Amino acid sequence: MRRVLGALLRLSFAEAAAYRIESLIWFLATTMPLVMLAMFREVAREAPIGRFDDSAFVAYFLCTFIVRTTTGSWASWQMNMDIRDGTLAVRLLRPVPPLWSYATDNLAALPLRGVVCIPVAIGMLVYLGQNGGGGRALAHDPRLWFLWLVAMVGAFALNVLTNLAIGCLAFFFESSLKVMDLYIAAFFLLSGYLVPIEVFPATLRPVLVYLPFHFQLGLPVEIMTGAHGVGAALRLLAVQWSYVAATLALTVVLWRRGLTRFAAFGG
Repeated sequence: MRRVLGALLRLSFAEAAAYRIESLIWFLATTMPLVMLAMFREVAREAPIGRFDDSAFVAYFLCTFIVRTTTGSWASWQMNMDIRDGTLAVRLLRPVPPLWSYATDNLAALPLRGVVCIPVAIGMLVYLGQNGGGGRALAHDPRLWFLWLVAMVGAFALNVLTNLAIGCLAFFFESSLKVMDLYIAAFFLLSGYLVPIEVFPATLRPVLVYLPFHFQLGLPVEIMTGAHGVGAALRLLAVQWSYVAATLALTVVLWRRGLTRFAAFGG
């Protein structure tokens, strides 16, 4: 199984490299945090917003760009296309289950995503160092950086599984892309992608923090920028991985039921 997965990763990476222009366009489509950065910096010049001054906003939105670029998934769109045109039947003949195949397609693209993210990370560190904001705007406890890695894995898993679960709905409807569009709209607004959750009214924050969108992006960004101590980060990580387990279970159920429909209707 290890050899098969290794071969699948190599194949997926070769496909991602072959479509590198398309991948670059997809990466550039995630630059909305940079637009929001320019807007919030103008606001912060008048007065800080909570803990966010100019340097904090730079760190937050550049970290948001890095996390989104690294953990984003397109599996739902691929599943819809494969189910609609029958390509899924070919994937079912392979020795690796299609769900693994979709996941490795996303995993294999990580080196190409790193090509985009690493210069951004270096530029952020240089800017914060020159402006004296590095110590305040980023976490400095090594334990938090370890927890950030765990949060990044959880965010990637949750994004992929959410895409797969919504993609499975295409077994039951003509297309589930409208559902994905609605989910993405909610994600942009409620995950911290466009507006930090800490900027929302105090009455909304306790709810937003425990929605799944927050664990797909906001939590890794907040740990990265030192918004949580070790104890708080551990508690939120427990919730994040509970969402991962629940979404995995949902995906498996939808996949098994969907496959019976796919076979029954001559997929």
